[in-house]
Amino acid sequence: MKLVKFIHNVNYVFTLFFDDKKKKEVDLQKLIGKYVSVNELVTAHINTEWGCLEFNAGQVDIEPKTLYHYTFSDTQSNK
Repeated sequence: MKLVKFIHNVNYVFTLFFDDKKKKEVDLQKLIGKYVSVNELVTAHINTEWGCLEFNAGQVDIEPKTLYHYTFSDTQSNK
């Protein structure tokens, strides 16, 4: 599933919208906190070719499959 839209809410919390029409608010700190500082979160954008969420001009990216699984995993304590 590709990411088609996102809203950066606060800190590492994003609302993610996927091409299967699913959306969810999720805290990405556990996934990207080691690689992207709070100040760098403003660099977030979608790579439209791959559907990845990227930060720091593409230096950090999250593959769509990984992002989707993380977002909708029952083991996550996301909102």
